[in-house]
Amino acid sequence: MTHDSDTPLAQPFGPGFQADPHAVFARLRQQGSVHHIALPDGAPVWLVTHEHDVRHGLADPRFSVDKQHSGNGFKGFSLPPALDANLLNLDAGDHLRLRRLVAQGFTPRHVDGMRNHIQSAVDTFTRQLLGRLESDGKADLVAEFARPLPLKVIGDLFVVPAREQSQFSEWISGMLTPVSGTELVESIGKIHHYLVDLVASRRVHPGDDILSSLIAARDEDDRLTEDELVSLAFLILGAGSENVQHQIANAVVTLLDHPEQLSELREEPELLPTAVEELFRYAHPNLTAIRRFPTEPVDLGGVRIPAGDTVLFSLASAHRDPARYPQPDRFDIHRFDKHHLALGHGLHYCLGAALARTQIALALDALLLRLPGLRLASAPQELSWRTTFRFRAPHHLPVVLDLGGPTGMV
Repeated sequence: MTHDSDTPLAQPFGPGFQADPHAVFARLRQQGSVHHIALPDGAPVWLVTHEHDVRHGLADPRFSVDKQHSGNGFKGFSLPPALDANLLNLDAGDHLRLRRLVAQGFTPRHVDGMRNHIQSAVDTFTRQLLGRLESDGKADLVAEFARPLPLKVIGDLFVVPAREQSQFSEWISGMLTPVSGTELVESIGKIHHYLVDLVASRRVHPGDDILSSLIAARDEDDRLTEDELVSLAFLILGAGSENVQHQIANAVVTLLDHPEQLSELREEPELLPTAVEELFRYAHPNLTAIRRFPTEPVDLGGVRIPAGDTVLFSLASAHRDPARYPQPDRFDIHRFDKHHLALGHGLHYCLGAALARTQIALALDALLLRLPGLRLASAPQELSWRTTFRFRAPHHLPVVLDLGGPTGMV
């Protein structure tokens, strides 16, 4: 596919995309795998839509995440250095060096040891949700459960007080979906100053937590820079809470909108782990992976992508590609193929994958298996969604609880 420089680039992320991103991706897939398009701000990017090419590209080291390889002035969020030196912006050598510093805290074995703590948090916020339902008759599942749960789990790993966890979440939201350029700049500034102050405070009063370990690696062993230290805290706290929050909300909407499969899941709770994987494929909030920049011209999907151009690999499109998934638009808790791309592929496979899976499984067990009367307070099509070319999740998730049935809570 070629593009005449005098012809305006297509802009697929307009109102139609806001209403139904998957319909837009389906149309693009039919036209080809790789498309030269414009982002909402007019910036040119290559969008990759076929599953085979997305999977291949995510594992190809020629597609760098380091912005120094950008040839068209890509800036993204224009983060300060103290937030920008994180794993999502670093290639093999530096990425692996930093990843090893924190990987031990996120292994499946370590997460299994946290299971009781996570279950306690799930129970706490389930009771909070029930309390709101009983007092008001309706509750926002995002505010009462989906947002505070991962904030507490990841915040406790860093020993961040609950009040500060909530404030941090608001700043992350202001960065990802700002209502104005001013809010974007202010949110980034507040995140930056908060994390710098948190590191300084923990230096004076270290403890048995991930941040204290990172500070020791910085101060005693010189294994990372000060910017890398703060950036790691930013990535783990931000991504570790935001992504799980949105996945829980999307999963609840999906299951409540598929009552027959939800009923089957309640009758056979042993299906929950496979259902979680299908929910990652079908309803993952991240529509695209982190942008890449080819370090040399790369042929992909029959298109030559020039070095330095910005490339977006569409996870949402890959997950609905009929060349990979039979009946891809059908939600199916029995789907055999569990090798989705929602948690990444290759070098940048999600560091917190085991922690995310555990939180989501325990959350769904509490909400949907132990609260059989839970349902949406309105039709799914009436929900208000936060949709950008990067991600999609409900602003709020109003739910009610039908009375008369056992809740399963103690």
